[in-house]
Amino acid sequence: MRESGWKGSCRKFAMPNVIWRKTLWAGCAAVMMCGMTDANAFQPANRPAEEWIPRLERSERVQRIKVDEVVARLDLKPGDVAADIGAGAGVFSLPLARAVAPGGKLLAVELQQGFLDHIELRAKEEKVGNVQPVLGEFDDPKLPSRIDVAFFHDVLHHIENRKTYLKNLASYLKPAGRIVMLELHNPHADVPEMHILRDQVEGWLAAAGLHPVKEFDLFEDKYFVVFAKNVFAKK
Repeated sequence: MRESGWKGSCRKFAMPNVIWRKTLWAGCAAVMMCGMTDANAFQPANRPAEEWIPRLERSERVQRIKVDEVVARLDLKPGDVAADIGAGAGVFSLPLARAVAPGGKLLAVELQQGFLDHIELRAKEEKVGNVQPVLGEFDDPKLPSRIDVAFFHDVLHHIENRKTYLKNLASYLKPAGRIVMLELHNPHADVPEMHILRDQVEGWLAAAGLHPVKEFDLFEDKYFVVFAKNVFAKK
């Protein structure tokens, strides 16, 4: 992965403003002392999972992201293997797991073990037995099996090497596998490294051999598009 960091006088303490990179807390503190912006300070890689989980699970957010309505549109069926990329607190992970049961599996992919521990605990408490935590890497989700669906919700703009990550992710898809992209139209416009456009996303996925096959008009501030290699995935 490219070792880029903050511009300016804080460069020796470089910290990324993306989720998918290692975090050194001493370095984070140094950057904050050098004047890190609020937008950068609130990136998940700059805070431990324990601090992010309450924010991700707050009731107004869960209501706003329409979890049940999103999952209902994914055409998941019992026996499918799905991956929740950047699963965070698992707000989507458990509903996705229920949608592929019985016989299916949900791979909850994260870089911070704290998120995975929380998801495991929630799954146990809610008696959802088909969730498998996966500790991914910065450029590769390191999935343990082929998958039918990879699901992104407001995650891609946090990944630094997006083209590489999507190419590696595509290699885990079954022949009729799909990547579901739910992403902000205008994410973090004030943070250039995190500002990505839909045309860019479609270009990266096209380079990985995937093309749009379905789109849902569910949100005003996000696009919700299904990408697939196989035209029969449109069904």
